[in-house]
Amino acid sequence: MPLRIVQSKQNPRLKQLRRALAKPLGDVEAGCRMLAGIEGPNLLKEALRAGLHIECVFVAEGSERLLDGMALSAQTDILVTPAGLLHASLATETPQAVAALIETPNWTWEHVLDPQRKGETLVVVLAGLQDPGNLGTILRSAEAFQADGVISLPGTVHAWNAKAIRASAGSVFRMPVLEASAELAIERLHKAGVKIWTTTASGALRADLADLAGATALLIGNEGNGVPPDLAARSDGAVTIPCPGPVESLNASVAASVLLYEAERQRCVRARLAPGNRSTRLARMEHSEKSQFPVDGVGDER
Repeated sequence: MPLRIVQSKQNPRLKQLRRALAKPLGDVEAGCRMLAGIEGPNLLKEALRAGLHIECVFVAEGSERLLDGMALSAQTDILVTPAGLLHASLATETPQAVAALIETPNWTWEHVLDPQRKGETLVVVLAGLQDPGNLGTILRSAEAFQADGVISLPGTVHAWNAKAIRASAGSVFRMPVLEASAELAIERLHKAGVKIWTTTASGALRADLADLAGATALLIGNEGNGVPPDLAARSDGAVTIPCPGPVESLNASVAASVLLYEAERQRCVRARLAPGNRSTRLARMEHSEKSQFPVDGVGDER
């Protein structure tokens, strides 16, 4: 791999990296590519595995071996910088020796509401979620439980926030995320026959008693205030997670993860009961039962 040495913090690529880690670069609506910054060899490997275009890779002097075995394109810039210079450009308290600029996927409504999956759609709708760690964890759980996508309403933190990317452990590279107004999201979901369930801490149907096996959208609200009342009123039903312990409510990402699991559990039960049904969902579920997956720290830095 051809390497270029960079010694100045004024290098245009390093400036791009700093800006992208603060806020993704570009404007998809204007037809421009959007570039995001990522940190660490594991996230770089995940981005490559997802087939994303890697615009530029940065590696600290002496750590070039971390790129060994990575199938980087000949069109990817690879810059070697002094460790201190690279670390000064990164966002984490304990910076890693590898970072990159990647081109984000251009997701569409067809990815989230695939007509071929009508009746099986599973979507998470985020209304004002503000903690990037929570968002990243939800993306990770959404992929784990075979959701089709995530819809981000105004006021929700950006999915390509550097902390959200790390918390997703790479799921953000593969899980479709769309930004939309509440009006458009509700219109699209209802037109696709998706039932919208708002979430609340109490006073609603238990999640295990609700029908989450059909086309379902789970509406997750702000960490402190929950789902806005006007938005909850436009939902088709409300669910709650019964907590026998002495807590008032669950963390937003934990609640979303529990509900995603419950939706997937109901779908697997339905698939098993359907005579002659050998659905992709059931096949994946049976494969996962034969495998052992480590349960590591949610939102790890990877």
